[in-house]
Amino acid sequence: MSPRLTVDGLCLDVPAGGRATRRLLDDVTFSVPAGEVFTVLGPSGSGKSSLLRCLDRLNEPTAGRVLISGQDMRDLPVREVRRRVGMVFQQPALFPGTIADNVLYGPRVRAEEPADADAFVGDLLARVGLPPDWTGHSTRDLSGGEAQRIALARALANGPQILLLDEPTAALDRNASARIEHLLVEMGSATDLTLVWVTHDLDQARRIGHSGLILVDGRVVEQGSLTTLLADPEAEVARLFVAGDLDSGPAAT
Repeated sequence: MSPRLTVDGLCLDVPAGGRATRRLLDDVTFSVPAGEVFTVLGPSGSGKSSLLRCLDRLNEPTAGRVLISGQDMRDLPVREVRRRVGMVFQQPALFPGTIADNVLYGPRVRAEEPADADAFVGDLLARVGLPPDWTGHSTRDLSGGEAQRIALARALANGPQILLLDEPTAALDRNASARIEHLLVEMGSATDLTLVWVTHDLDQARRIGHSGLILVDGRVVEQGSLTTLLADPEAEVARLFVAGDLDSGPAAT
């Protein structure tokens, strides 16, 4: 069986003035099976967010390929990619309007709004730990943790196979962070949803991850099971990162 997500030789160059370019990602390769939590680690500026954006076609790679269940992402319409690959950012960035308006955004774009929209939204709210009768509430008065749960429900409304998480708990207080983390891990263990989770928090990575990689200056310097990756890394630069002695890299995230 093909891995749920395969990244093969991915490179990303961006303009750097005149004809010059700067390489943000360099030959990134990894695969993730269905139902696994895969963590992407690395110092600030290592290219972690740029990698996630390539996996959702927000950035188009310069070279390499991304496969979803063995299918090259370039062969899929962008709208289909966004249905199969959801993304939750550090800041929820909800739209003005009601909670239902936000959660139903993807299905409405595809002209696939459920016949019983309230029941559909209510079920998703319950899945993310919010009252199902909040469908008509405005997004203006939500706490940070509540807003992030709505962002998660909005991503799940598309029925994705892969969920990309760009430090989804970093902007939350400790209690809200713990609730979102628990919710995501529980969701991953109960389904075959594949999670690709960027985090700067090594303790969080130990709690959530099955496997992962360390990215430094756009290159994979170590990858494997989280237990080995964080307990006994082989590469010197990976040891420096795990020890807290590598705070940043030149590549922009």
